[in-house]
Amino acid sequence: WRGMGLAAFFCHYGYFANVAEVSVDSARVTVHHIWAAGDVGSQIINPGAAENMGYGGIIEGLSHMQQEITFTNGRVDQTNYQQHPMLRMRQTPAMEIFWRKTDFPPTGLGEPTLPPTLPAVANAIFAATGKRIRTLPLKRSGFSFA
Repeated sequence: WRGMGLAAFFCHYGYFANVAEVSVDSARVTVHHIWAAGDVGSQIINPGAAENMGYGGIIEGLSHMQQEITFTNGRVDQTNYQQHPMLRMRQTPAMEIFWRKTDFPPTGLGEPTLPPTLPAVANAIFAATGKRIRTLPLKRSGFSFA
């Protein structure tokens, strides 16, 4: 099954929207493509760096969808970063970043691609399967990245 999902976010005085295209085979999710658009104000000094920061936010957002912090007797069970899986290169989707330059003052442009990534993918999974993702990590809803 294949589906697309949309999510929007206001952060650092900028507007952002992400669209995700996924396919779901049984419980294995493949994210094929993510488009992100942001209104970051009146100027971007280094377009290449801006694009790379946008990509990084998307990849981090996808990684967060499989990470979990648990506690035992009030202490965090995970002791270091190796216990927080990051998205693998083979799992990284095609990504496109679009900037809308407006007369608004310049604003942040890297981190704001992260928050709408999670609900965009969750909405795409819903479009593909009819099952809502209401909690993370994905494994709590019976899904994992392929």
